[in-house]
Amino acid sequence: MVNIDTVYQKVLMLANKEQRGYITPQEFNLFADQAQLEIFEQYFYDMNFYLQKLGNTKEYSDIRDNLNEKISIFETTGTITSGIISSGVYRLGTVYNSNNIELEEVQPNDILYLNQSPLTAPTTSRPVYVRTSATSITPYPANASLFCTYIKKPSKPNWTYVVVNGKAMYDNTNVTHFELHASEENELVYRTLGYAGVSIKKPELTQMAAQTISSQIQQEKQ
Repeated sequence: MVNIDTVYQKVLMLANKEQRGYITPQEFNLFADQAQLEIFEQYFYDMNFYLQKLGNTKEYSDIRDNLNEKISIFETTGTITSGIISSGVYRLGTVYNSNNIELEEVQPNDILYLNQSPLTAPTTSRPVYVRTSATSITPYPANASLFCTYIKKPSKPNWTYVVVNGKAMYDNTNVTHFELHASEENELVYRTLGYAGVSIKKPELTQMAAQTISSQIQQEKQ
């Protein structure tokens, strides 16, 4: 978890330096949400990239292990009732039945061919499913109650506040912190700052943020 107030204060400090401009809490929350989603989605592209490369034997520096650690925060289990997947699913993992038998995912046209022969037709011991939408599947044979593993989407960050003497003051009563790994704090600051630079029409902020992020990425890939 990354403390949202820590990120907020750092972004304000960088944005307000030399009177560059002010970011409202509402704007910050919008930018923060986008920054978190960008970092989160990049995990999966990076994982695909590094799976094609050899890792190393260092316990704390293998990039694939580090990515797995970051993604594992969002791994959970859920139910699939009458084909409807649990809410909040970002990426579906394994689908299985009450006997812990995994269902294989197939394409819609595959079902036509599988059902043409008793030797290939899905059975209770060899079930399959077709993904019909982002939130539903059709299992073969039919099964009203299934289970799944999945990656959930991060909760939308929310810096909450009360107004005191005309100023927004942090209020942690209903705050929602960033759910990303603690190591992402720096990137969250600069990605949020990049959006803020566009909003307050200060391209030098956006440029500085982009350069900082680029340098960090290059360092990670060395």
